[in-house]
Amino acid sequence: MNDRSPYQNLPGTAFWRSAVVDSSPAEMTGIYSKKFDISSDTKIATAGSCFAQHITRHLKRNGYNVLDLEPAPAWLPPTLHNKYGFSVYSARYGNIYTVHQLLQLAKEANEEFEPADICWERDERFFDALRPAIEPDGLETSDEVRFHRKYHVEKVYEMLYSMDLLIFTLGLTEAWIHRKSGTVYPTAPGVLAGAFDDAEYAFVNYGFSAVQQAFDEFIGVLGRIRAGRPSPKILLTVSPVPLTATASGRHVLQATTYSKAVLTAFAREAATEQQHIDYFPSYEIITNQAARGTFFEENLRSIKSEGVGAVMKIFFQSHNLRKDSTPYERPAAEPISAARGSGERNATSDDGLECEEAILEAFAK
Repeated sequence: MNDRSPYQNLPGTAFWRSAVVDSSPAEMTGIYSKKFDISSDTKIATAGSCFAQHITRHLKRNGYNVLDLEPAPAWLPPTLHNKYGFSVYSARYGNIYTVHQLLQLAKEANEEFEPADICWERDERFFDALRPAIEPDGLETSDEVRFHRKYHVEKVYEMLYSMDLLIFTLGLTEAWIHRKSGTVYPTAPGVLAGAFDDAEYAFVNYGFSAVQQAFDEFIGVLGRIRAGRPSPKILLTVSPVPLTATASGRHVLQATTYSKAVLTAFAREAATEQQHIDYFPSYEIITNQAARGTFFEENLRSIKSEGVGAVMKIFFQSHNLRKDSTPYERPAAEPISAARGSGERNATSDDGLECEEAILEAFAK
């Protein structure tokens, strides 16, 4: 009889005690092994949910070539860049919470889809419904919204055409759509602007197969945009930030667990099946039981700087461009701008992140 076990001689990372209990949550080893290199010449595009803003900021600070196709005008003070959607991602699209939003933007950029009902109104000002937070005071006319959007979409096309690597942080499976056209919004009408009408808008909660199908469609659109040029590499990660609120009818904890389970399962499978796609476990690093919740602020949603530092340190230990310094350079503390709503946390909470989803907290009774 063979007395050997398939668990014999496995590395310490395969066992809970050695890999989690006896391991520092801030110094985890073996949880990530890169599939490809990122060089100083790699043109990186960033997009995703609120947590992705941390990634963009730290990449820039550590010498990476992060694209910025819609830079802030010279007259706008740096302290106001985030408030108006500048210097946050590689284009001024605001937070992209779902794969369906990403697909829709790519199709719009390639003139394969024209979103409907894109001008929302509040206090006689007009907002781009697909990125309602980038002009916090709105614009004077709906024509102005469309003019700005046309320019923005052109820059998105340029980004998708030229990038070598897309780092996309998945945030949610829940979304609101325009019933007639299928247009997907980053937040429900009536939250930042617009007015909710049940006959016009519907709630959706995308499952695994829907997320996978939308991502496959996105890859197809990307191929058409690049017209025979090499496919860009894609690094997927999942935001560890829980939902602020849910319209699913479930307890918000169940809704959060479902959403993150779908997204992590999808991202891991996509990385397993496709050589040009990698998965970075930011979600697992932050929610690691060994951290005992210490990576979260008192609201149990916002991520402390120590948590962000742990995530980025592990990333830079694998992808390090700095040869004359430590792999991870912790930034100095930054002032927190006044909250005007939220997203995957308070609208402009720690490190000045700009989010829409957390504004939903204001509707709690």
